[in-house]
Amino acid sequence: MDKSLEKSLTQWLKSQQSACGIYLKLSILCGWLNGVAIIGQAYCIARILQQVIMQNMPLQASNIEIIGLIGLLLVRAALAQVRERVSFEAGKRLRSDIRQAVLNKLVELGPVFIKGKPSGAWASLVFEQVEDLHDYYTKYVPQMMLAGFIPLLILVCVFPLNWAAGIILLATAPLIPMFMILVGMGAADANRKNVKALSRLSGHFMDRLKGLQTVKLFHRGEAELVNIETASEDFRSRTMSVLRLAFLSSAVLEFFAAVSIAVLAVYFGFSYLDHLDFGHYGVSISLFTGMFVLILAPEFFQPLRDLGTHYHAKAQAIGAAETLVELLNVQVEGKNADGNDQLKMPFTADAISIEAVNLEVFSLDGQRLLGPISFTLPAGEHWAIVGPSGAGKTSLLNALLGFLPYKGSLKINQRSLSSIQLADWRRHLAWLGQDPQLFHGTVRDNVALANPQLTDSQIMALLEQANISDFVTQHAQGLDLMISDQSAGVSVGQAQRFALARALAQPAKLFLLDEPTASLDAQSEQFVLASLQTAMQGASGLTVTHRLDDLSAMDKVLVMDKGLIVQQGKASELLGSDGLLAQMLNQQQEVY
Repeated sequence: MDKSLEKSLTQWLKSQQSACGIYLKLSILCGWLNGVAIIGQAYCIARILQQVIMQNMPLQASNIEIIGLIGLLLVRAALAQVRERVSFEAGKRLRSDIRQAVLNKLVELGPVFIKGKPSGAWASLVFEQVEDLHDYYTKYVPQMMLAGFIPLLILVCVFPLNWAAGIILLATAPLIPMFMILVGMGAADANRKNVKALSRLSGHFMDRLKGLQTVKLFHRGEAELVNIETASEDFRSRTMSVLRLAFLSSAVLEFFAAVSIAVLAVYFGFSYLDHLDFGHYGVSISLFTGMFVLILAPEFFQPLRDLGTHYHAKAQAIGAAETLVELLNVQVEGKNADGNDQLKMPFTADAISIEAVNLEVFSLDGQRLLGPISFTLPAGEHWAIVGPSGAGKTSLLNALLGFLPYKGSLKINQRSLSSIQLADWRRHLAWLGQDPQLFHGTVRDNVALANPQLTDSQIMALLEQANISDFVTQHAQGLDLMISDQSAGVSVGQAQRFALARALAQPAKLFLLDEPTASLDAQSEQFVLASLQTAMQGASGLTVTHRLDDLSAMDKVLVMDKGLIVQQGKASELLGSDGLLAQMLNQQQEVY
């Protein structure tokens, strides 16, 4: 990974620590207190051994030290438990905050952006990659503080007793973080590649699972099994490379810690044998000094070893942060007619008119999808938008919904859309697409999504308007009937009518309809159209449709082709002329 990128990702991770609240600081405090308790524990043990072995004192003479040792053991156990709890709470708050930011960003970017990646990739991002941040904040960040504090505290206690032992500890300590960094650099890059491989595998597998019936229908089962096996093998090999680096890191840390402790043990052993006579400030080395330093020696390296153990959490977090930051930094802004940003203002209206002048709509990667086009939709009128596939009809609706950037002038009630708060604007909209999205929950939850205050009787009235109430009443669960993810359990036509009931529940001033009857039979279509006509009285409406034989109910028709408006006017006038609408109607009649 590029060093500047890694540095920026590390800075971003540090900037998120505030989401952990006071719990992260409590975790660090518990670690510091545990370090103090370790030194007190070593002191008590060394004092007991000095009094019993060297001074031939009875064990009862060390009651104070024994009681202190037992108390410190209990304190360390309590501190460990408290630290685990507060660390988990810090991580939970952080993950909740990041996950909410990701979901808010996806809501801001809209369905056009979301459809640019497989649903499995988004699931991996929202769940797994956010979870990968947990250990960084609960283990690595606190351990960074402890790795500096506890060894320094131990050195402060060791140097006054024996400067040679202090120098040995001080000289060997940098070897551990140095080799930890060298190994960790490779681990970070390997883990970043592993995160991307997991995202690809998740998206690949979920897409094939959703399209399982299609795969079977075209006898592609064996071929897709091979593809999944290839993707799984790629992920396995990348995972094993990360594990190899993690084991290498642990082995390096253990080796240098063991060597350092061994050097200390040799020094004290030869000092007790009078082969070495330095480091003790001119006084003989007591058993207390040797035992106190040797007991503390493993604890001196333990924070550094723990930091090395948790270093993979940093590598894992950086790998996950790369994708998260890339998403959170995505900016898609529309521009008004002057090309200047304006202060977003609330929007309220009793009726809605739309005026577009030289409007151009672009994809999120900057490709022009339609335009320049100009039209004016007066308040209260219902227009149809027709044209061949790819003409830009849905793109126009997505621009009005605020999901696609645009240039030129797009005004709502004489106000630029770019100057209106999207949340307020969307409260006045009712949208119904050709691919309805129902969520896991009851029928009641799905219909009352935009208006939770609806009563059961109001919901049933909406279902009746959408010609789906019989389906609900036939089930014993009624409005508590569960609908699974991706509208599982209901047909496409039933899902369309549930979505229609949800749209009718919105007190909208503008209806944006994209093939609202595409999945319905002729009888249901008539019911739905009649319900829409009733609901749209007094409101404005734009309806994308391929049904050209029933345009007389519309006030006006926009005919689009290749991103441009080629005809506009009343349906009767356009059908009487030799234009694209008449040609499309003739072709449709020939097919049927």
